[in-house]
Amino acid sequence: MQYWAGTAAIGIPPAPSVVTLGNFDGVHRGHQAVLKVVVDTAKQHDLKSVAVTFDPHPRLVHLPEEPLVPIVSLPQKISLLETCELDATLVIHYTLKFAAQTAEEFVKNILVDALNARMVVVGADTRFGAGNSGDINTLRKLGKVYDFMVVEVDDIGETERWSSTWVRETLTKGRVAEASRILGRYHSVEGEIVHGHARGRELGYPTANFANDSQGMIPADGVYAGWFTNGSGQRLPAAISVGSNPTFNDVVRTVEAHIFDRPEHEELQDFNLYGQHCTVEFVARLRGMLAFEGIEALIDQMEADVCKSRAILSGNAPEIDAPEPRSAR
Repeated sequence: MQYWAGTAAIGIPPAPSVVTLGNFDGVHRGHQAVLKVVVDTAKQHDLKSVAVTFDPHPRLVHLPEEPLVPIVSLPQKISLLETCELDATLVIHYTLKFAAQTAEEFVKNILVDALNARMVVVGADTRFGAGNSGDINTLRKLGKVYDFMVVEVDDIGETERWSSTWVRETLTKGRVAEASRILGRYHSVEGEIVHGHARGRELGYPTANFANDSQGMIPADGVYAGWFTNGSGQRLPAAISVGSNPTFNDVVRTVEAHIFDRPEHEELQDFNLYGQHCTVEFVARLRGMLAFEGIEALIDQMEADVCKSRAILSGNAPEIDAPEPRSAR
């Protein structure tokens, strides 16, 4: 997949294309369905398939006082879009100046002049141009002027429309199993492994600690069953802790993974992960974050967390998110 960071990176206008546009935050199943229409349509008509997306998220530009945590980072988004078999993705740096373009200016500058669009695939609720003045009817009218067709894609979902907002809500509440059903994959966080307090090692449950600038929305505090992938691509079962370790009165929120059932290869004996770029995938929430009265109670709970994680990841227990406990044990 070609990646263009702005229209200047395109150079000579590409071959005639089928284009879609959106934030694609999370690249969930709704996005994937739209992108499949783009790719399939392009193949049918011997055109190029192109997605247009924006960075940063437009809401962060228009409403900076209302914080919004992206589900995925830009590199994660590009990687996920590539799995959809697109020919190219254009990432537009979103600014107030860019947002001030009229609907027609956006269509002419981006869709027509930059991308040579012959077909544009969008949902019924698509909006573009200054003040979101352009809609699908605007697009159809401009298509007649600039010689491109508009393909409308219906809302897609099961119990309700799949959306980035829905994914964000589930992750905020720690419902990662529900999030995975919307995303069509396990939600992940990735980043460099750094040194921590080494408490887990002292307790017999060493953890890989992720740097604070890791990529991907971090779900609610708690303990999760999941998968850990190291810098060499080895995918291993793990119990993942998210939070500030209230038992030790810590205040910094961290993501750390205890990897269990490691393969007994000689080169993995020390399992030195420091400095590696690793990934955790969240499968199911086991419990909320608790403060324990003593180390023995904490160790007992950690052993129970590993046992439950092993059962879930081996398929011997359902991927169901545990609710918040009413009280600490």
